[in-house]
Amino acid sequence: MSLSVEKLEGSMAKLTIEVPAEEFTKAITAAYNKNKNKFAVPGFRKGKVPQFYIEKMYGAGVFYEDAANAMINEYYPKEAAECGEEIVSSPEIDVVQIEKGKDFIFTATVALKPELKLGEYKGVEIEKIDSEVTDADVMAEILKTQKENARTITVEDRPAKMDDEVTINFEGFIDDEAFEGGKGENYKLTLGSHSFIDTFEDQIVGKSIGDKFDVNVTFPEDYHADNLKGKPAVFKVELLAITETELPELDDEFASEVSSFETFDAYKEDVKKTLEVKKEREVKRQKQQAVVEKIAEASEVDIPEPMIEYQQERMFDEFSQNMMYQGLQMEQYLKIMNTTKEAMLEQVKPDAIARIKNGLVLDAVVEAEKIEVTDAEVDEEVAKMAESYQMEADKLKELVGDKEMESIKKDLAARKALEFLAENCKEV
Repeated sequence: MSLSVEKLEGSMAKLTIEVPAEEFTKAITAAYNKNKNKFAVPGFRKGKVPQFYIEKMYGAGVFYEDAANAMINEYYPKEAAECGEEIVSSPEIDVVQIEKGKDFIFTATVALKPELKLGEYKGVEIEKIDSEVTDADVMAEILKTQKENARTITVEDRPAKMDDEVTINFEGFIDDEAFEGGKGENYKLTLGSHSFIDTFEDQIVGKSIGDKFDVNVTFPEDYHADNLKGKPAVFKVELLAITETELPELDDEFASEVSSFETFDAYKEDVKKTLEVKKEREVKRQKQQAVVEKIAEASEVDIPEPMIEYQQERMFDEFSQNMMYQGLQMEQYLKIMNTTKEAMLEQVKPDAIARIKNGLVLDAVVEAEKIEVTDAEVDEEVAKMAESYQMEADKLKELVGDKEMESIKKDLAARKALEFLAENCKEV
């Protein structure tokens, strides 16, 4: 095994990796064993065609692609970890030499962590963030809880009004032609929620159960479906049901039902204390973010494009994961939003650049201030993680491995740097 590293301009590097000929030969044989059942040759049972015979029929390179991929997947991560450089992008792979009986040689062009010229980072001035919890804040939180504990009542003796939830059947037409996506059955809609376009909801107000009527609207010019932009439409609507929400009284009984307090005043005071803790935490986060962004503006760095692309992909993957948690596949989301992955990647590019630069600032502060993380602090963090996963800390340590433990240590150092910056800034 041989590795050489060539530094390139713009914080780029080329790793040249040579895999011994015998290892590549083994990989070819492994590729043959994996694929031999795919070859049907007269005179041989399926899966029993000798390797040399397949190579004679289809060419010596018939198994090269699978063998090369196996070698790259095995050796690139090892050599990248041991090359002594901090790689911050996915590799661009090029095969230099591929021939049976010879060393397999490939290159990996990667971005390296760029050097950042740190600006002034002590005593940075940021705008003071309001940390007061007002009576309006407290009441808004209580009203939210009140709404969550509301009763739903079926309405039969009056027409629909704003804030009612109605159940409707509808079908949309443009120039007397039904259009795709314009039909719904037993659809629940809260009037006044502005879920539908234009004055759709307003025109249901005053209608009674069983009514069938037309709703005339115009699609907005910026509507996501090109075939509907700016078009007038008629929806045939049938009102099936009406329900209204009955809110509980804000009194002692309400307090005892939604909390452990017997009086409304005690409950209200507890809500305020809870909001103050949340506000303090949020203000701290905003303050830290404002400081690091201000320092990033005053710092200089040339970020290599592959590093940005790698961060864009990570952010897209994070968003995809969040969609999955909400029960929506990314393909569905892209279709609903009438967009593409490429468009989303371009959209997050400014945030990707900011995230990279902020991270580089924190790394530079860690180095400048000689911030260290002790083993005890790492153990404490692992213990917190283990508790959230409901497992033993020692077991989690075994599972995450040395690389992940080093990542945890780096994250803790970045947190310390954030706290240091926030403590040493000036609020004006």
